[in-house]
Amino acid sequence: MENISNIWPVFTYAVVIALLLACMLGLSAITGTRRDGRAMGRSMSMAFESGIVPTGSAHLRLSVQYYLVAMFFVIFDVETGILLTWATVVTETGWVGYAAAVVFTAFLALSLAYLWRAGALDWGPRVRPYQIPDTRKDHAA
Repeated sequence: MENISNIWPVFTYAVVIALLLACMLGLSAITGTRRDGRAMGRSMSMAFESGIVPTGSAHLRLSVQYYLVAMFFVIFDVETGILLTWATVVTETGWVGYAAAVVFTAFLALSLAYLWRAGALDWGPRVRPYQIPDTRKDHAA
């Protein structure tokens, strides 16, 4: 009987979620717009942005910087997740866990420094330094 009393919070949570879902679906069915076919114009029959007429192609060409930012986000999101979970058990892991976290953070810092040095964080066109034209003439003749 002791194990059953521990499941009541989970059961209550599931019932509350089910009630919220039923309320949301019921309210959307009651208050939603009706589409009976008569009011369907050209823009309402298209599956794009809730009836807004599209302007151009849906196939976009994204720049390389978009993917680089996405990779940086994933890398640092994973780092945050790992370090936050490590922080919850830091006292149990001791110095070995601390050393592992330092090595992990150092590895990510080195990879960030490499990407920075390689120019992965440079946005926009490359600016060349201004060079002063050489106006001197050789009079060695």
